[in-house]
Amino acid sequence: MSRVERSGLQVDAALAEFLEGHALPGTGVKDSAFWDGLSSILHDLAPKNRALLAKRTDLQRQISDWHKANPGQPEADAYRAFLEEIGYLVPEGPDFS
Repeated sequence: MSRVERSGLQVDAALAEFLEGHALPGTGVKDSAFWDGLSSILHDLAPKNRALLAKRTDLQRQISDWHKANPGQPEADAYRAFLEEIGYLVPEGPDFS
């Protein structure tokens, strides 16, 4: 897979060609504006994404450990309490629109 650099991002060459040659033309969005905007968004959200992935990994480790310590079919109430305790299940929030 070959890559090209766009606004500090390493992008698959075929994706860059598709976007620049087919998707963006006619939209009024310049190639440079698209890549600059995407780069800004990705760099802005990268720390939050890393934190979310770390949280997911931690939750998965706790769930796996629980299943190893509690083999067989879990008792529903106990399992639900465990999932609530680790923050995997949270109380339902208020209605929203």
